[in-house]
Amino acid sequence: MSFRFTLICGFFLFCSAHGFAQNATALLQTVKKKIDRVDDYMATGIMKTDIVFIKTPVSRIRTYFKRPDQFLIKRDGGLSLLPKKGIAINVNSIIPANGYTVIDVGTVVLWGTQLRMVKLLPTDENSDMVLSTLYIDEKQLLIRKVTTTTRENGTYEIEMLYGKYSEWGLPDKALFLFNTKDYKLPKGITFEYDDGSVKKELPKNKKGRIEIVYNSYIINKGAGKLP
Repeated sequence: MSFRFTLICGFFLFCSAHGFAQNATALLQTVKKKIDRVDDYMATGIMKTDIVFIKTPVSRIRTYFKRPDQFLIKRDGGLSLLPKKGIAINVNSIIPANGYTVIDVGTVVLWGTQLRMVKLLPTDENSDMVLSTLYIDEKQLLIRKVTTTTRENGTYEIEMLYGKYSEWGLPDKALFLFNTKDYKLPKGITFEYDDGSVKKELPKNKKGRIEIVYNSYIINKGAGKLP
């Protein structure tokens, strides 16, 4: 009798866990379907960089996106440095098209809202992404936060606030946080430092913070073509 009871309980636990995972996969696909409605966009906004050892003023920017993965931020005075390989700084590239396993890890309350936590594990052992955790607002089908660990550039976080463009899954504000000790600059990129010198490497063990506040988007009008 005890064995039977254990077997039945195990069966229901398996079904429950399997259903939960299926729900997480379905949720992720629904969110992706919403985001995929955006084929291209050009957005204007303000970028603030809080990295104390780098001389980077507040800048007006234009952000360009064109499906599937063309993305560029252009600021007054030149191109802004944003991580490239393995770093999904724009919401449109956060959820891969395929090649990952979905794990539902329940819910958590952030900023007064209950969010669903979903982990993505790449099935390709050569993938630069090791693990990505998405915090999803189920009611609005919006990704509010992402924490991603990569092989090349350590762990970074993106937090997003939404407003008048939430129906497209596009944020009004995006905050990118990373640790400079793990971040590798792309070849040919240099920074101008506060003392006037130019160096090719970031100082170690420093925190980096890039905040972008978007003023407007032009969506699916062909304006997202990279200049």
